[in-house]
Amino acid sequence: TEIINKLNILLADYQIHYQNLRGFHWNIQGKHFFELHAKFEELYNDAAVKVDEIAERILTIEGTPLHTFEDYLSTTNIQAKKNIHDGEGSVSAIIDDMTNILSLEKEIKELAINAGDDGTEDLMSDFLDQQEKTIWMLKAWMK
Repeated sequence: TEIINKLNILLADYQIHYQNLRGFHWNIQGKHFFELHAKFEELYNDAAVKVDEIAERILTIEGTPLHTFEDYLSTTNIQAKKNIHDGEGSVSAIIDDMTNILSLEKEIKELAINAGDDGTEDLMSDFLDQQEKTIWMLKAWMK
């Protein structure tokens, strides 16, 4: 039950993160428009895949995934972002969101290890590897 609850929080976080990425993609302005517009699309497509994988994992371990924006907004650890149009502001917000998500994924991985839930542990390991690299790259872009 604790793993299901944490996965639902992660699901909510990813849904809000996804919406933030869409907003950044649509509203980016400035000299980095072309590179960031494409990067944000890559990131929101990845987030959409992760949303599906998290929901399916919840179902696999006999839970019920959250599925309304009301539930997501009341559960998430991430704030909805709006009116951010510049590259630095957008990338900084993404780094913050991904860092928060990364922390929760590490917590879920530990819970899964302790519960002998190999499937959830593997899923979180895959997410962690990819996100740590993405955060590193985004931080490098900010310098």
